[in-house]
Amino acid sequence: MARGRFPWGLCRKPLHIQARLPYLHMKYLFFSWLAVFVGSWIVYVEYSSYTELCRGHDCKNSICNKYKKGIIDGSACSSLCEKDTIYLGKCFTAQPKSQVYSGIWGDLEGVIKCQMEEAPHYDLGSEMEPRKEAAAFTLPTKGTSVEKFREMILNHVKAKVGDQANIADLATQVLSITDANRDGHISLPEARSTWALLQLNEFLLALVLQDREHTPKLLGFCGDLYVMEKVPHTPLYGISLPWIVEAWIPAGLRRSVDQWFTPSWPHRAKISIGLLELVEDVFHGAFGSFLMCDVSAASFGYNGRHDLKVMDARYIVPEAVFQEEVRQRRCDADEDCLYGADCVTSCDLTKHRCTPEVTRPNLAKACEALKDYVLRGAPADVREELEKQLYSCVALKGSTEQMEIEHSLILNNLKTLLWKKISHTKDS
Repeated sequence: MARGRFPWGLCRKPLHIQARLPYLHMKYLFFSWLAVFVGSWIVYVEYSSYTELCRGHDCKNSICNKYKKGIIDGSACSSLCEKDTIYLGKCFTAQPKSQVYSGIWGDLEGVIKCQMEEAPHYDLGSEMEPRKEAAAFTLPTKGTSVEKFREMILNHVKAKVGDQANIADLATQVLSITDANRDGHISLPEARSTWALLQLNEFLLALVLQDREHTPKLLGFCGDLYVMEKVPHTPLYGISLPWIVEAWIPAGLRRSVDQWFTPSWPHRAKISIGLLELVEDVFHGAFGSFLMCDVSAASFGYNGRHDLKVMDARYIVPEAVFQEEVRQRRCDADEDCLYGADCVTSCDLTKHRCTPEVTRPNLAKACEALKDYVLRGAPADVREELEKQLYSCVALKGSTEQMEIEHSLILNNLKTLLWKKISHTKDS
């Protein structure tokens, strides 16, 4: 009787709760499987993109095949193809035809860059680097003398940077690099490798600025594969994250996070001075003028002494080449006259052709990149003047030739202001 009177009903869950539990369970399972599916899809897409972009093994095989056939030669060929002492590491490739890897060459750390496929003729939507001749390694032809090859180099460089007074010095530098094994003799395979490299803006800029501190040193080459010295800190600011993490972080949040992973202000000031000096070097420099068409953090880095280094010079192009090619570009709006991220000219709607003069000079684009970088955390006694100078700089319009005096004045004022603040510190 006692058991019969026990209130079993108190231990039973109401029917609506019992019915809700399986529903919650199914809902949880559904969203779990949905998350797994979406995550797997993102991983698959990103991994597919990675494997399509990163083809370093194919690039190495192609180069070594030509080396073994005696078509090309260079200071890195034996190490890459015979001794196996050049190792391709992490992939940094952004475009399939231009492979970029971290690398180790014996005891040296570097960056290995390799060209993959033929690129079309100049196109403002891609790199301004025609490589039809370079890809086949057919020039110079057999029987070409050293003097004839020197003449080829002179004509090519003149076409790139204009007829400068000391263009012969640049040709001499090219010939000294061509003799890769330093035996006093330039072989046909060595000449073909150098000719291929000369088609690349980045290689040409490294030659032009080799006496300056802003470009990494060339360590060696084989065909149009070349090894540059490693720059320890890249990009200019921010942190490098695994690609799977990058896929999930919103662009706005990433920019905010990156701003916090920067050096101290005195170090940022020194790096900023380096970028301003680079603008000076490429504007009416010893070997002509160049246009900076991608002034973003990813294009630059710095070393342990906080000297600025150019990491990606594909979009620093000779002004003469840019103007010649942009004139042929058909357009319906100014946006059709854009090259890289930062070089845009106006569209002449009467002719539907792009005009040759860029709307913003290099200095204005550099100041735009530095504005937030160097203003954040700036000392109170220089912040107001620094902000004033930077905004005046960002506002520069038109070609630099039309405003050369104002251009030089703002550049010198910015350098002087930053340098005075750090010149008496250990950071200088």
